[in-house]
Amino acid sequence: MIIGIPKEILQGERRVAMTPANVDALTHRGCSVLVQAGAGEEADFSDALYRQAGAEILHDRDELYARSEIITQVNVYQPQSDAEHCHLRPGQVVIGMMDPLGNPQQARKLAEKQITSIAMELIPRISRAQSMDVLSSMATIAGYKSVIMAASASARIYPMMMTAAGNLDPARVFIMGAGVAGLQAAATAKRMGAVVEAYDVRPAAREQILSVGAKPVALDLEAEATEGKGGYAKAQGEDFLRRQREQMAAVLAAQDIVITTAAIPGAKSPILITAEMVMKMKAGAVIVDLASERGGNCELTEHGETVVEHGVTIIGPENVPASVPHHASQMYGNNIENLLLHLLDENGLLNLDFTDEILEQTVMSHDGVVCQTRIRELLNMAPLSKPLQHVEEVA
Repeated sequence: MIIGIPKEILQGERRVAMTPANVDALTHRGCSVLVQAGAGEEADFSDALYRQAGAEILHDRDELYARSEIITQVNVYQPQSDAEHCHLRPGQVVIGMMDPLGNPQQARKLAEKQITSIAMELIPRISRAQSMDVLSSMATIAGYKSVIMAASASARIYPMMMTAAGNLDPARVFIMGAGVAGLQAAATAKRMGAVVEAYDVRPAAREQILSVGAKPVALDLEAEATEGKGGYAKAQGEDFLRRQREQMAAVLAAQDIVITTAAIPGAKSPILITAEMVMKMKAGAVIVDLASERGGNCELTEHGETVVEHGVTIIGPENVPASVPHHASQMYGNNIENLLLHLLDENGLLNLDFTDEILEQTVMSHDGVVCQTRIRELLNMAPLSKPLQHVEEVA
């Protein structure tokens, strides 16, 4: 198979779909890899490194798309634009992040072009797919970086210090949402010396919070049916959220740093911090809202902006993993490599077995059909009359 790695065109995107190490692994499997010149530069992977790994460097983007059988990208979905779709041709396979639940219409467009599209966000949370789980990989990066961003914006330092000039109290850091991003944020803040507390609606999160050295915060709320498929939190009703906010106000008032991570796949982020709650927080407190892309967990968050309200700095970061492009690309590339090695046979040929749960869950479109069940539901399409058949692609 011929695999193409184009340079990302989304503004602010510094990651690359695969690193030279990933290219090396795939060439040893019998694949040919084409890389657009400069694709890895912003992540510190030079064209020379890709050549050493066995890739062919192409300056012409159109030629890369024309020659490639599989295209691997970070961002297949381009908001407000079909710029990437115009390069794709019938029969090609495209693998990358596509915001499938937020923008299901893209699946219809790709099906109409006879493109086989594999959305990395739909990788199922099962043990044999853990090494392909892009959402967890990128959440790890975002959780770490959120603590650094908060430290940079805060007028306080994290650790307790005893100095000749006096003693400095440690910062109090509160994490809202104990998924992958939240746990990584808690662990990072703890390593930096802060007093760390965390909260999650899922009862199972308590042990995970303790495992990273943070203190779980318990609220007097009914916590049944708060966990959905794949371990993600389920959307809650307005009555639950109202009672949660009432009890959370006192917790927030004591914090120096708050990092919110509560996101529901394909849905608007729940409002956990209202404007009234912000008014009761300390002057100089910092909120980093990692859920800002879906509207934010704080009512006052502005996506892509940093605002100061009632003396509290509220950061709504955009594409946090892209701000750590080297290691984010390394993790993302490993996810892509592991998926491809799962799909390729010993001769390096693509083998699409739709009885495999990984393929069944992640393939959005194939052979002119929108085939992913959840996407069809979002598009108000009837279920497929029969399952897709096993397909063997030849080079």
